[in-house]
Amino acid sequence: MRQDDGDGRMTVEPASEGAEERIPFAQVVWPFAIAETLVWACYYYSFPALLPTWEADLGFSKTTLTGAFTLSLIVAAVLAPAAGRMIDRGRGRLVFAGGAVLSAVMLILLSQVTEVWQFYVLWFFIGVGMAGSLYEPCFAILTHSMGERARRAIILVTLAAGFAGTVSFPSAHILNGFLGWRGTVTVFALVVLLICVPLILYGCHYANRNARHSAPKASTDARATMAVMRTPTFWMIGIAFTLLALDHGLIVSHMLPIMADRGMSEDTAVFAASMFGPMQVAGRLAMIAAERHVSVLVICCACFLSMSLAGISVFLATSVALLIVPFVILQGAGAGVLSIIRPTVVAELLGRKDFGVISGTLAIGFVAGSALAPTVASLVWNVGGYDMVLLLTIAIPVIALGSIVAAWKMRAVVG
Repeated sequence: MRQDDGDGRMTVEPASEGAEERIPFAQVVWPFAIAETLVWACYYYSFPALLPTWEADLGFSKTTLTGAFTLSLIVAAVLAPAAGRMIDRGRGRLVFAGGAVLSAVMLILLSQVTEVWQFYVLWFFIGVGMAGSLYEPCFAILTHSMGERARRAIILVTLAAGFAGTVSFPSAHILNGFLGWRGTVTVFALVVLLICVPLILYGCHYANRNARHSAPKASTDARATMAVMRTPTFWMIGIAFTLLALDHGLIVSHMLPIMADRGMSEDTAVFAASMFGPMQVAGRLAMIAAERHVSVLVICCACFLSMSLAGISVFLATSVALLIVPFVILQGAGAGVLSIIRPTVVAELLGRKDFGVISGTLAIGFVAGSALAPTVASLVWNVGGYDMVLLLTIAIPVIALGSIVAAWKMRAVVG
């Protein structure tokens, strides 16, 4: 049943509240949480974790290697709206599980790479898989199927998945020592196929049952969705989160070389990178504690400023090595909150109707920022070293903060 929510927007009430409650919350959320943790660990964070090894073993330059990762993220960004539209129309299981399977198969083939063109082709198709299996489609499925419980579901998924880097960096380091990088990516692929895919299918089964009772119907007229995308609020949100993705990508994609440049040993650098995960979880727990007392906008401001302060900390770490500690805390916590706040901001400012395609379209910018980051960092490093890269990470979140404040001031109510 459709009702006015008091803000001029139309919402869809569950056909039967009792029917929705019969679907246990945990049967959707925890399978997704474990699956997201592992897919991020196995084919997103595996790239920065193995980058120095690939550079040494394959003989490709750092810029060439990061170009392949950039390509994969661009592909994921371009395909995000199509994936979102499929999820809005109830095909989340095909999108989510299919993306994980495709990426796992590509990882197996990656273990046989000897030529640079092969490396690029495989990361292209891993990008296709990412479009269907990283946070964006997972959040779209949860928002589509869980109604008012979606926000809590997203928080719990990201609390668990915050440990993806903690899983990936040490695992890659240890497995590489025993099996080499080719054996490492094969193990990662098997984890996705044997653990993630069954969990995704299980969670999607219950999400689909829930969606029959609570999901809003997707618009049949594309013009209705396009009206939202023409609002200033939409564009300010897009600019803000694209910049934040670029900022975080500059750090994550070059994490180990940046730590080495700051005088850290390899083991210390791996440990610091591994602590990003727990700090992401800490940031999300802090958000849960604060969200009842402060607005979403205040949380956004704190998130953006923490990432700028993180850049200052690591920039000064060559003089004061202990500044690596606040860097890891601030960058990790900021990135952790960013994962939750992005879908929350989209739903609050633009509504939940057609969330999949709207969020997917915004994800083009967000993923493009992540996609450009490795190559941008490499190019800037060629010009001015990692000092110049880190100066960018200080300035970018401040610009993004101005954009998100503008989004609130130009807030559009979409009816």
